[in-house]
Amino acid sequence: VRTLEYASKENGIVVQGEGSCDLFIYPGYRFQTVDAMLTNFHLPKSTLLMLVSAFSTRENVLNAYKTAIEKQYRFFSYGDAMFIA
Repeated sequence: VRTLEYASKENGIVVQGEGSCDLFIYPGYRFQTVDAMLTNFHLPKSTLLMLVSAFSTRENVLNAYKTAIEKQYRFFSYGDAMFIA
């Protein structure tokens, strides 16, 4: 997600290039290219959770986590996933 957003121009078109990405995505970020993602359930207080929260609100994401806990979903790298759009 970070790489696609970093490599996109203001019109949302991804352009070829090389280099390092210093983009930090957090709630309030305005996406130009990416409009959905498939991801797993991340650790609380992580930068990955901040990225996921940028698609919605932290409250909505934490509500999804609450439901996942109630339904005994598996978390982290080898756990269940969620689709966010």
